[in-house]
Amino acid sequence: MNSKNFNRLFRVIVVVTLFAAILAEASGDRPTDKSTATRSMVIAANGMVATSQPLAAMAGLRILQQGGNAIDAAVATAAALNVVEPMSTGIGGDMFALVWIAKERKLVGLNGSGRAPSEATLEFFQQKGFQSIPSRGPFPITVPGALDGWCTLLESYGTMSLAQVLSSAIEYAENGFPVSEIIATSWQSAAESLNEMPGFAENYLIDGRAPRVGEVFRQKALAESFRQIARQGKRVFYGGEIGKKIVDFVRAQGGLLSLRDLAEHRSTWVAPLSTNYRGYTVYELPPNGQGIAVLEMLNILEGYDLKSLGHNSADYLHLLIEAKKLAYADLHRFIADPQFSKIPTETLTSKEYAAQLRKLIDFNKAAQEVQTPLMQEAGDTIYLTVVDKERNCVSFINSLYSHFGSGLVVPGTGICLQNRGALFSLDPTHPNRLEPSKRPFHTIIPAMVFRDSKPYFCFGVMGGAMQPQGHVQVLLNLIDFGMNVQEAGEAARFRHFTRGVALESDIDALTRYKLIRKGHRIIWEVGCFGGYQGILIDPQSGVLYGGSDIRKDGCAVGW
Repeated sequence: MNSKNFNRLFRVIVVVTLFAAILAEASGDRPTDKSTATRSMVIAANGMVATSQPLAAMAGLRILQQGGNAIDAAVATAAALNVVEPMSTGIGGDMFALVWIAKERKLVGLNGSGRAPSEATLEFFQQKGFQSIPSRGPFPITVPGALDGWCTLLESYGTMSLAQVLSSAIEYAENGFPVSEIIATSWQSAAESLNEMPGFAENYLIDGRAPRVGEVFRQKALAESFRQIARQGKRVFYGGEIGKKIVDFVRAQGGLLSLRDLAEHRSTWVAPLSTNYRGYTVYELPPNGQGIAVLEMLNILEGYDLKSLGHNSADYLHLLIEAKKLAYADLHRFIADPQFSKIPTETLTSKEYAAQLRKLIDFNKAAQEVQTPLMQEAGDTIYLTVVDKERNCVSFINSLYSHFGSGLVVPGTGICLQNRGALFSLDPTHPNRLEPSKRPFHTIIPAMVFRDSKPYFCFGVMGGAMQPQGHVQVLLNLIDFGMNVQEAGEAARFRHFTRGVALESDIDALTRYKLIRKGHRIIWEVGCFGGYQGILIDPQSGVLYGGSDIRKDGCAVGW
């Protein structure tokens, strides 16, 4: 780029940034000289829930106040979110969880993701002429794992019945709820493309349109599905009456799901992976998820004095972006269902490997192509977290993948089916290639941080490929820059795409200019920076501090 064009670009960036800054400054002043957040942390002693929709958060809090534990409250919150944020989550999707059992002093991980239909083969899709699996319709549908995951958690560590924890979801579905602001916007954007999908308009539109902000929306069919599940348990879904409706509908659309696929599905207990970052132990779940990228990025970045560079400075952001490129290169090369592929997990999470990767980073120049040593050798979601009075902790994520998943809603059930199978590769040489009864590469990742061998911070940042990037940015805000639990989630973020780097408006023009000088392509995106929720446990007092993302409708609530 010649100097004339570069100066013109810089002036445009200045104007756009100043305009965004003026809009940002339009809010009122907070009477505190210590916090940069737009609202206070939620602080409580007994228990806390944080998630992306207030009615769902209150559903979980009610369970805690009725004597339920964090596991009970997490499932209640997830079920309520199925109703009040239906484009993002539900029993037609998948879930993952990290759970700290205080009495046993044990951290466990649950993989509640479903598998490809047993009839799904590369040959099937090749014969149809597909280069990739379609993102909508019957072909990306995998076994919905969420409900089995909820029930597995309750059966293993809960104290309440399924009927008890589903009560708020049933109430909101039967009697209706007023649609909140950001959810209404997401609903509207999805409705425009899904209007003609089988079952969608009947269940999720009003006279052919999405519900408006504050409009009361009812889901009678979903309420009845939840009542059946409350009475009969998960068997009604995995092979019973609801399961038969799901299979009959999917197969009528040309899909491959069978009753056998549902009946044979099981969630899997897994050992969490971890790394130590500046004295904090950060836990993520193992593949088939992308949590391993968080650990790899942290290991790379630990070798730099990030604080001295200044928060969200050009040099700071450059290092994070370059570390992200390296970690994601490994992610997309290796991560798949570990039952089908050997994944070099120990190497990818090692400090030694991070030291090798660090040498590949040029402090002054953005990498245009990334080849890691191992390579040379060889999307929508909800997040919630709950901590109870006994300090059981749950970090929980549930998703349909895209807005309203496959777009197919099973008649008479209100259940929207996920499109997670779209993440399979049709390349027969790739570890994440489609195979019968195989779990796909997964984007959704819960996290938990320990300090002195005790839970310290339960958090997540939903949003497809944003998630590992978001986890790392929040953690650095908290650990390296000393932000509180609300500030850490509010601070402006970047998101790196293959086509360039998106920056939130609070990142100034000079920083953008310097990043361009290093070779980064700056792109303009809105609403792509994820949604954070977090609960921090004070190590001295045991008091709970909650933070919730301003980019979502939700909140943290405690008692």
